[in-house]
Amino acid sequence: MPQLIPFYLVNQLSFALLAIIYLIFIMSKSVLPYFTLQQVIRVYITKLANINK
Repeated sequence: MPQLIPFYLVNQLSFALLAIIYLIFIMSKSVLPYFTLQQVIRVYITKLANINK
């Protein structure tokens, strides 16, 4: 049925957009703060190591 192709495309695009928004939200709330914390800890350890030399 060729009449359903535009609706199928809109359904795919809307689902993909919602999935991308959801993934960005999950990454920003759970994964990315740990990377920032890890970088801060690395800088702090490096500064402590340079002080003791």
